[in-house]
Amino acid sequence: MTDRSAPRTPSHRPLGRRSFLAATGLAAAGAAWAASGAGRALAAADPAPAAASGLAVPIDTVAHTRTWMAWPDSTDVWGPKLPDVQANIALIARTVAQYEPVTLCANPAGAPAARSTCGPSVTVLDTIPVDDCWMRDTGPVFRTDGAGGLDAIGTNFNGWGNRQPHGRDALVAERIAAHLGVPFTAAGFVGEGGAVETDGNGTLMATRSSLINTRRNPDLTQAQIASALCDAYGAHQVIWFDGVAGRDITDDHVDATSRFPATAAGLVQMPLATDTDAWSQDARRQYRILSTSTDAHGTPFAVTRLQGPDYKLIRSTDPKFVAAYANYYVCNGAVISAQFGDARADAAAKATLQRLFPDRVVEQLDIDGLGAGGGGIHCVTQQQPRP
Repeated sequence: MTDRSAPRTPSHRPLGRRSFLAATGLAAAGAAWAASGAGRALAAADPAPAAASGLAVPIDTVAHTRTWMAWPDSTDVWGPKLPDVQANIALIARTVAQYEPVTLCANPAGAPAARSTCGPSVTVLDTIPVDDCWMRDTGPVFRTDGAGGLDAIGTNFNGWGNRQPHGRDALVAERIAAHLGVPFTAAGFVGEGGAVETDGNGTLMATRSSLINTRRNPDLTQAQIASALCDAYGAHQVIWFDGVAGRDITDDHVDATSRFPATAAGLVQMPLATDTDAWSQDARRQYRILSTSTDAHGTPFAVTRLQGPDYKLIRSTDPKFVAAYANYYVCNGAVISAQFGDARADAAAKATLQRLFPDRVVEQLDIDGLGAGGGGIHCVTQQQPRP
């Protein structure tokens, strides 16, 4: 365990959303992955066929019908951190509900507390049980066809490679689709929604560490996974980043570092110039790759650098803390982001997001409970776009 008194750089991020490495020996697995050559920087994009249905996952900035979230109630998962995490979930839900409807899935036993804590602006649904709060990963990924059609795909959630109990979470995507009465299809790969970022115009971003992974897709090659991603998302191209394998439960989801704020536009959260850990090095590689890539239509990306905070100046003293401004959530009329207590970096991040989203209100929330659990605001939300 990292010494709490040591300077906290991104190298002191969680060894998992639940510190799983020490218990499972996955550090060795990560080292083997790197030694195999899978971590080498390669070409930015692999073409793959788009879905033939005309349905595609739109960019986050389209108008939403609602936001889906989940209420955590397991002390087995969260231990003494559970009250703080529940307070964070409620804060996010109430904030998003100022801009669009929010439906929160809760277990029957946890629903009364969810309703009480979230208040009347949030709809609590107690008929779709959950194991945890990470709706980005467990929920359905919605697709539209531009002509009023809506369906949902599931990414075959398996508990981040069977690292956490997920019997209920594995069914959340299909159950939400059934609740809405929309067609549901299981994707041709195993992964999580936070592992894939789409520009809604044919281009995806993902990390090899998360998807080209024996815990998720042991029998699929990179080309096969790229094809399955594009079929599911209605895209034509995947921009691959190496990522960081075996160091957190997600194997480094792309949505903590790189995002598509608009078509032909990218954003990468950058480390301090003095940071040399694996996370920082990979963030710099992501910036270089995205800055020299073109989208599925041959247009170069305009890439914004979003400066991360100084881990020595943030509020949290948790050595597992993740401070990802890039893990923001776009809803109708607003961008919901985090602030971490580094006043200068918080203000700069808000200004950057406001510049990127000039027609939306930028809300910054203290979600330190979730940060200590290895995630953020985008991780616990899933948008349902208007057809």
